[in-house]
Amino acid sequence: MAPTDDTPLRMELAQLRQEHRDLDAAVQALSSSGSADALQLQRLKKKKLLIKDRISALEDQLHPDIIA
Repeated sequence: MAPTDDTPLRMELAQLRQEHRDLDAAVQALSSSGSADALQLQRLKKKKLLIKDRISALEDQLHPDIIA
């Protein structure tokens, strides 16, 4: 097995995790405020879900689940 440089993947993963945390904080702040815009809340949650899917894909690339 040849060693691969997975630094760009790890950097993207870290960036996506930070963005996911930021969106989570924004969703919580918007939800807790009395004037929550349902459409904006839905869009933030959808974006958060897409980021979570991308995070999962990157984690699978970095740590493949190999069944022996």
